[in-house]
Amino acid sequence: MDYLLITGKLVIGIVFLLTIIRLLGRKELAEMTPFDIVYLLIFGGILEESVYDDKVSIWMLIFALVVFGLIVFVIEKVAEKSDKARIVLMGTPDYIIKDGKLNTKRMDRNMMEMEQLRIMLRQQGIFSLREVKDLIIEPGGSVSINTYARYKPATVGDLKLDKPEEDPSVLLVDGGFIKEDMLELVGKSKQWLYDRLAELGYHDTDKILYCEWSETEGFYVRTYDDTTDAGGRE
Repeated sequence: MDYLLITGKLVIGIVFLLTIIRLLGRKELAEMTPFDIVYLLIFGGILEESVYDDKVSIWMLIFALVVFGLIVFVIEKVAEKSDKARIVLMGTPDYIIKDGKLNTKRMDRNMMEMEQLRIMLRQQGIFSLREVKDLIIEPGGSVSINTYARYKPATVGDLKLDKPEEDPSVLLVDGGFIKEDMLELVGKSKQWLYDRLAELGYHDTDKILYCEWSETEGFYVRTYDDTTDAGGRE
């Protein structure tokens, strides 16, 4: 097989790989969703099968990579615009521990054993479950932990302060779209969200870039006008 042909295919593959990574956004490996990883595996398979197959021309490789890139782009856009599609394609955070209580069904769903959970905690510098108030498995498999206030550095117990426990915040509006799964998690309705936002002066969720809420801290809202370019959505 012509060495120049192999070289050309590899160069084209690298160019398209960088393009697809740009489409996925700049993410660390731990931040990637399962679908992001699938994209890269499929891409690797396409390139591997074509590089050393002299029946696959450079133009055939370019065509396959262009089609693949368009599919990735469309799926990313659909997931961005549709909350239900995002849940199916990208997954959602899973509360394994909430308010100090284990959810064994979600542990089973994530195929997690107790010792695996303890290993995750130790890797975060936590050596007892009694310290953990909330533990969340993110879509990419990383772990987010909220410990009880008395176990945090410079604890309020040491300072003899009476501070209430902090609840983790949940993202209720993302890019103008209401996250119904998060509302269900905190036991709230869309009407409740509309009413509370209206009280704060936000009457149109389409103009909200980011809205999080916690029981202890309340709402934190940023609109598209709050961005550095203040240009709204594209």
